[in-house]
Amino acid sequence: MNETLPLLRLAAERTSTLVRSLRDDQLALPTPCSEYDVKELLNHLEWAVSGFESLANGGGFPPPKEYTGDFPERAERALKAWDRPQAWEGTSEALHGLPMTMIAKMFLVDVVVHAWDLSKSVGRSYEVDDETAAAILAFAEESAPMRKGSAAFGEPVEVPADAPAFDRALGLLGRDPAWTR
Repeated sequence: MNETLPLLRLAAERTSTLVRSLRDDQLALPTPCSEYDVKELLNHLEWAVSGFESLANGGGFPPPKEYTGDFPERAERALKAWDRPQAWEGTSEALHGLPMTMIAKMFLVDVVVHAWDLSKSVGRSYEVDDETAAAILAFAEESAPMRKGSAAFGEPVEVPADAPAFDRALGLLGRDPAWTR
């Protein structure tokens, strides 16, 4: 285990709090992920955390299911899986032999960036602590070559070099930090 697990715990807690606060009348709102509205993004997030739980247990991503509204419970199960030291060892056969430490960083990025997406969609601010922002920026910079041409993230968005770390990470991950609906 490493410095990523405490960041994952904080991110999952903050995202769960946000998800619990969303109202049914917000589910059809657009998101910075142009292919998803709020409900579809929540569905994607539920699927993703279940996938990261499975990967921590040596499996692969399960097939997507319909939105169930149980993100907090899924996130808790995923954290329990990553709480085991063996979850951090070796590589994942399901994700092209990527190191498990890299997969944990992907988990962190998915939870935080999609929480930002959801916050922006419902008109709320979303603050990221400096340590998490630095970790996400480092991941975005490190993984840029393997994301090229990937549908997982959009094309990079130009962000000023002196912008906060999280804004620069968002730009590298195809998000416009100034996005509004």
